[in-house]
Amino acid sequence: MSGKDEAELSRLMRAAIAGDEKAYADFLHRIAALVRGFVRRKIVQGGVDPEDVVQETLLAIHVKRHTWRQDAPVLPWIYAIARFKLIDAFRRRGRRIEIDVDDIAETFAEPETETVSERDINRALDGLSPAQRSVVSAVSVEGRSIGETAAKFGISETAVRVSLHRGLAAIAKRFGQGRFGRE
Repeated sequence: MSGKDEAELSRLMRAAIAGDEKAYADFLHRIAALVRGFVRRKIVQGGVDPEDVVQETLLAIHVKRHTWRQDAPVLPWIYAIARFKLIDAFRRRGRRIEIDVDDIAETFAEPETETVSERDINRALDGLSPAQRSVVSAVSVEGRSIGETAAKFGISETAVRVSLHRGLAAIAKRFGQGRFGRE
């Protein structure tokens, strides 16, 4: 961008702030192309859609256009907003890298099927009080949510959580903590 471009963008922004809709549309059109190029150069891996960052930047510029100091250059202000929106996008993505599962499917081992018989389940539940047995069975065996279990037995969700925790702790203690991932 040349100094002439900076001057033209500053002029358009001043006119836009003064209420000139045509100048504002022209300004947004021009900076969208600049921001798009900036963002595409910065994204070297997938996971962040450049167009999303461009749109978020344009929205932020629209919302915060009154914060631009009219005696300052407009391009550094625009690029600062774009940089922060790009950083936000990378933070949302996190540190994960997206890989198509078909590319690495052959490296996965076949999952082992673990089966638990009804007899094993009954054996684990036998040592529990009737209330704990009902709650543990509803949540852990039947797959009900805490809320559904509370409604089913007419007790509070807190009581369900306490009963579930105590029941699972009793089962872990009875069968040895090492078997349940704790030692």
